[in-house]
Amino acid sequence: MINQYYYSYLKNFGPYLKRSMFGGTGIFLNDAMYALVIEDQLYLRGGEELDEVLTSKGCKKYRHVKKQTTATVNYYDISELFEANDLEIETLIKRSIELSIEYKNSQKSTSNIRLRDLPNMQLTLERMVKKSGVKNVSEFISLGPEVVFRKVQDEYGKDVDTRLLWKFAGAVDGVHWELLDAGRKKQLLESCT
Repeated sequence: MINQYYYSYLKNFGPYLKRSMFGGTGIFLNDAMYALVIEDQLYLRGGEELDEVLTSKGCKKYRHVKKQTTATVNYYDISELFEANDLEIETLIKRSIELSIEYKNSQKSTSNIRLRDLPNMQLTLERMVKKSGVKNVSEFISLGPEVVFRKVQDEYGKDVDTRLLWKFAGAVDGVHWELLDAGRKKQLLESCT
């Protein structure tokens, strides 16, 4: 029932779409997810200075628990702020929307980011991918995770950890690799064997 209050309140910030995410409902504005509603809790996407503000207000990050793993994502529980009619709630939500849209737009502009800036990627993986012949983010995304993984296997051997394939898929999809569902992981693995 409380979820309906959240949905009604969020309409004040513009028409949004709801999609199933992390076992709850993601709230999207201009194709950018900025809020998450799960089990009567409202989570707000952080970023930049917003992380510090939300942490200082006692908001905790959402932890998505799967069978054997837990992934902490950059969404903060603002339910108590909402219930307490915090004076800054509107400003916080507006800033989250701005940051989410900026991030979404920057993802579309692949010329501005490095491979290590993608989710799940780091300097070591960026170097592996580049050594395997994939020069930049545009090429990485256009080739897709399966082709990039096969290129890495060609360069480093067939015994490369299959989690790399999932990390590459998460990087392309813009999510943490542990949040890929089992069906997607299986499909990726089958296409690489």
